[in-house]
Amino acid sequence: MAVNLSAPAHLEPIAGAEWAVGEAAINKPGRNDIALLKLVESATVAGVFTRNAFAAAPVRRAQKHLAAGRVRALLVNSGNANAGTGARGDADAQTCCEDAARTLGLDAEQVLPFSTGVIGQPLPLARMQACINGLGERLDGNGWLDAAGAITTTDTVAKGASRVVDVGGGDKITLTGIAKGSGMIRPDMATMLAFIVTDARIADTDLDSALRVAMADSFNAISVDGDTSTNDACIACATGAGAAVGRDHAAWPRFVAALTDLARELAQAIVRDGEGATRFITLQISGARNVDEARAVAFTVAHSPLVKTACFAGDPNWGRILAAVGRAPVDDFAIDHVSIALDDVTIVADGQPRADYAEADAAAVMAASEYTIGIDLGRGAAAATVWTCDLSYEYVRINAEYRS
Repeated sequence: MAVNLSAPAHLEPIAGAEWAVGEAAINKPGRNDIALLKLVESATVAGVFTRNAFAAAPVRRAQKHLAAGRVRALLVNSGNANAGTGARGDADAQTCCEDAARTLGLDAEQVLPFSTGVIGQPLPLARMQACINGLGERLDGNGWLDAAGAITTTDTVAKGASRVVDVGGGDKITLTGIAKGSGMIRPDMATMLAFIVTDARIADTDLDSALRVAMADSFNAISVDGDTSTNDACIACATGAGAAVGRDHAAWPRFVAALTDLARELAQAIVRDGEGATRFITLQISGARNVDEARAVAFTVAHSPLVKTACFAGDPNWGRILAAVGRAPVDDFAIDHVSIALDDVTIVADGQPRADYAEADAAAVMAASEYTIGIDLGRGAAAATVWTCDLSYEYVRINAEYRS
């Protein structure tokens, strides 16, 4: 049950980008589980990937192919992560790239592979090959919604969004993105898969710069359960079919803002669809000496199972928040400057309970499906925002039964 989230009804097509989907019964039959994106020859591509030391075979293969600078296609499968699969996994990822390249008339190194699902199991390669070989005939510029569904695993809804940016002179550029993610969410890059495409004409170095800016305040500012996956990737593609934009262009700030806003919507959708989530929680940290310090406090609170279970119960046990703040990796912490609030209900001021605090007021805030925990450290001017969710009985059930 997602928190105030529904699947997109429409996603804007992007000139120069076509999707095809198919069913290979990778994990469960009866659903599409492979998606193939073909890009025009003029496309530029940028990407960021997991920092997990056990990065999956498709991650390593995608990084290698991306470095070659000739990307024309993305191949995504759900249901199997192809992680922890050794030499066979590497060979299977390459075989999938070769099959996708063959059906599109490309070279294998022009295909970036992505996988998500169960770790430690080999791909059902024969079924996947049979599916991939027929995808070239199904390419559709309006296939975004189908692709958004095909890449999901434990997601309860598909995730996607679009933006249109006025770049001046009567020109507009369009951005559309899809993402998957629900559990194993703690970004160290980003614990999910996300694919964003724009029709803008952008140099690969500029696209990479814009993507990294967008990541900081979106996919790198979320957490569901504190776990970082082996398969994380976020890819941005620019087809070049539309107007030119770059760092020396007057509309560049508007483009970066639109990319960030789109990425943030997708990132927040992942938290709203967190496995078993019933609350969407914004953590706003202010008064820090620097942004890294503010983020450290935010993630310490976001990862606290005691805080998260109190949020699930709607229990204003603010001592759990206070304890989490106090164990955050912050040097020379002066607790007598700290303030904590739930929305507009101040609980702690100057390091101690506020005299007029009434627990009923805090309980009313925590009964809502979404609210903000505000923490002022009182030691500087830096701030950071992180989005998280509660931890429910359902989260335990989903992950206990994940392979059954």
